[in-house]
Amino acid sequence: MSEVFFHIGRYFLLLKKVFSRPERWRIFFVSNIREIENIGIGSIAIVLIISIFMGAVCAIQMAYNLQNPIIPRYLIGLGTREILLLEFSSTIVALILAGKVGSNIASELGTMRITEQIDALEMMGVNSACYLILPKITAFVLFIPILTIFSMAIGLLGGYIASFGIKGLTPEEYLSGITSFFRPFYVTYALIKSVVFAFLIATISSYYGYYTSGGALEVGKSSTHAVVYSSIVVLLFNLILTKLLL
Repeated sequence: MSEVFFHIGRYFLLLKKVFSRPERWRIFFVSNIREIENIGIGSIAIVLIISIFMGAVCAIQMAYNLQNPIIPRYLIGLGTREILLLEFSSTIVALILAGKVGSNIASELGTMRITEQIDALEMMGVNSACYLILPKITAFVLFIPILTIFSMAIGLLGGYIASFGIKGLTPEEYLSGITSFFRPFYVTYALIKSVVFAFLIATISSYYGYYTSGGALEVGKSSTHAVVYSSIVVLLFNLILTKLLL
């Protein structure tokens, strides 16, 4: 238990160092743009591929579970939309990105630590935590709403494509379902969750990467810890945010 409190305390002390005023705003903005390209734009492909297939699978499964002729067929589209907006495009995408982005951040910072690049920055009087970590956090937090919107749209498109092959469901009925009883707050809810999840993934992964010690083996362990603990905390906060917002 004492080790848990040690990591929690050191995590918040690291955040205090991270969220200090950047020494040079120009360098911060350049680093931020570079991280948006690496973390955000580099994640578009995997998000879109997974979303289109998951949207199709959700539509097929909804159709399978709503085979009763009494149930209106447009509910298949409605159910697919609710699944994507409420859970998949925020939580599941965040868990996927915890594996991709989180491991990338942890391994990058871990490699810099064991090769003493971070120590060199500290020797030059640079706040290494702010210089290296803050652009990653801001880039991920700023770009993840775009990924979430893309995931929603492509997921619904995947369901629409699947509707052509679902027996007893027409594409028109599917489109009627995804436009029926729409609640705009569900989109807001998904975006709020995605921003919180992005912050947690980026900071937890940075923590394990920044405090890596040893050699290449420890970099791999830090990357694994970053993915595992990021995923656990994302699921915990998913429960908390759902209870608070819905």
